[in-house]
Amino acid sequence: MSRPRLGLLGGTFDPVHIGHLALARTARAALHLDALRLIPTGASWQKSGVVASPAQRLAMLQLALAGEPGLIADPREIERAGPSYTIDTLAELRAEVGPDTSLVLILGSDQLRNLATWRRWQELTDYAHIACTQREQVPLSDLPAEVEALVSRVGCETLPDAPAGSIVLFSMPPVPVSATALRAAFRRGERPAELVPPAVLDYIERQNLYGTGSAGSVND
Repeated sequence: MSRPRLGLLGGTFDPVHIGHLALARTARAALHLDALRLIPTGASWQKSGVVASPAQRLAMLQLALAGEPGLIADPREIERAGPSYTIDTLAELRAEVGPDTSLVLILGSDQLRNLATWRRWQELTDYAHIACTQREQVPLSDLPAEVEALVSRVGCETLPDAPAGSIVLFSMPPVPVSATALRAAFRRGERPAELVPPAVLDYIERQNLYGTGSAGSVND
């Protein structure tokens, strides 16, 4: 491999949990990434009712990634005014890293199935590769026709030594946790310490996040 590889993993991280970390670690190893940036969404155009503030979600992510080699919290979307569109983030990063670095956008199978709803989705592979793994029970087969056509056109078995342009799949063991379920557990007064990094759990308790009376949950 002759060029640097930078992975990108977006999400609300409301809160960040062991499933996010497992995905990041697995993607970095499976795709031979030099580093992976986790990018908390600022103003999400597809979700409403996010509970923690952007600053709180970034703080939790920074705590979770302390001591995690090669995993970096990237605040660019919460610092950007207006809705968070992935195509804008990819264009911005491409301008920063130059034309030779390989950018790799990490997606779950649920996101891949919905890809045709994203802003300028057909341009994503102009800026980066897409690497997808199956999430829970959401299959990677029988994709929507538009997405299947893209996968058929640019799909590869392994990530090529190129800056962008392909879609690859990678596998990881299932991690049965979601932020939606975590928020519900906190509202019930539970303390799911096995599902959240210790420093993040301490932060949640200090900030009184997700307690009784918090805003309603949203899908992850």
